[in-house]
Amino acid sequence: MSTTLTSPFEFALDAALEAVQPAETRGASRSDVRLLVSDKAHGDIRHHHFEDLPALVRPGDLLVVNNSATLPAAVPTRQGLNLHFSSTRPDGSWLVELRDRDKPFLGEVPGGIVDLPGKVPLRLERRFGKRLWVTRPAIDSVPDYLARHGRPIRYSYVDRAWPLDAYQTAFATVPGSAEMPSAARPFTPEIVTRLVSAGVGVAPLTLHTGVASLESDEDPYPEWFEVSEYTARNVNAAKESGGRVIAVGTTAVRALESAVVDGEVVAASGHTDRVISPADPVQVVDGLLTGFHEPRSTHLSMLEALTDTDLLRDSYTAAIEARYLWHEFGDVHLIA
Repeated sequence: MSTTLTSPFEFALDAALEAVQPAETRGASRSDVRLLVSDKAHGDIRHHHFEDLPALVRPGDLLVVNNSATLPAAVPTRQGLNLHFSSTRPDGSWLVELRDRDKPFLGEVPGGIVDLPGKVPLRLERRFGKRLWVTRPAIDSVPDYLARHGRPIRYSYVDRAWPLDAYQTAFATVPGSAEMPSAARPFTPEIVTRLVSAGVGVAPLTLHTGVASLESDEDPYPEWFEVSEYTARNVNAAKESGGRVIAVGTTAVRALESAVVDGEVVAASGHTDRVISPADPVQVVDGLLTGFHEPRSTHLSMLEALTDTDLLRDSYTAAIEARYLWHEFGDVHLIA
């Protein structure tokens, strides 16, 4: 099957462009991925390796990274379905997704209860959109429960089960994400050291990302985030000194832009329903390091809020032609 871009962001993704295993199984390190650079200032596109990143950013730039750690968020049910714990809600309930043979289960569950490992019944209170359910687990700590009974969420393009460590980034310190904030996956301690030595700052924030089922092109639902006073201060200082604020991942964009008040970043936390798009653009983020996103994905609307649509279209055409790899174990894209 050929892969072509038929309109700004409608394309069929060739299965050969799906990364089926972690980069370190294909090369020497998890940093052994390619990096496509979309230069906003010059309007050109360049091909690099991720280890070139310290030479592609400038002294005074600030990378904002998501320190959320990935939970083993998938558990089997006695009904033969898989259940994915997605995210908390402001009232303390959870959103979960049921899947049947790697597809969202959109039917009804008899009695509205699924039986989880450890003899835990889970009542599905009501639908949330097409594929998610609201539930209140009778579990003291969902992360502790998942540590005992869960496994990482895995989609069918991944060729085998990989351990949870494969789904953690170098910055992962705060457990809570259903799926890995994967834009940061290629970072290694050595690359971080080279960045800092080159005068590039690194500041953390937290956004616990929920499930992003590949079959549904939906607006993101509310997710929990926290931006510390330390990070807010560093972002504002970078802006004032003329440095660029480069978010590592769309999750970092969402969290950071949710903490903007009167054009400056402030310490903030809670559930954000912010959806970045050309209609609601960024205020402080200047650039983005991200993976390659699915056809028709709402993430692409966020990218359009960060750069010219023509440049973005040309970038995706270049990525397809050069056989870049998609998904959480794939290659990455710097827009700056």
